Amino acid sequence: MTAPKQERAVRTRAAILNAAAEAFAESGFSGASVAGISRRAGLTLGALYFHFPSKEALAREIVSQQVGRVKPPLESEGLQRAIDVTLTWAAWVLDDPMLLAGARLVQDQEAFAGGGENSHQQWTEVLVKDLQTAQEREELLADAVVLSWARVLVNACTGAQMQAQLTTGRRDLAERVAEIWQCLLPALARPEVIAGLDLRESRGRMPR
Repeated sequence: MTAPKQERAVRTRAAILNAAAEAFAESGFSGASVAGISRRAGLTLGALYFHFPSKEALAREIVSQQVGRVKPPLESEGLQRAIDVTLTWAAWVLDDPMLLAGARLVQDQEAFAGGGENSHQQWTEVLVKDLQTAQEREELLADAVVLSWARVLVNACTGAQMQAQLTTGRRDLAERVAEIWQCLLPALARPEVIAGLDLRESRGRMPR
């Protein structure tokens, strides 16, 4: 494939994913249609199917991109980075169609994820890495089990975004995530470490 064709293919693929993200965010997995996504992208069905064989493939691709789109604006390590990742996700989800689609698709993953990797596993792996670093830095309590805590945090954030959608359209999600950390940190981290952590929502709201 020549360079111009490759560039066109990349643009087309991006247009399809953006259209699919908007459709999934608005209507969920079951409510979105491939025909509607192709119209939204300004493409024929054939062009869409050339890049993605099914609606399930589109949903899986959007879910797979979630982690890569969340990059905390401030440098941090260990426990502070775990906090920053969740605060950044919470702050950006309403402004990023891909993240918003991922949040909506969490409720429908059994329809397209199958037994493969899902968003819960992806985010758990992210937090496991940061919590392992925190453990190495002796930030955690001695009996803290990293994998269990990563799962608890992912489950809590998932529940928070679903409840925030029902009550505020996710506008207070960052506040809810900060509240999760405030409640859980005493059971996870050493008291002297907690005192130095920054849970301000503004950490995730800084320019990208």
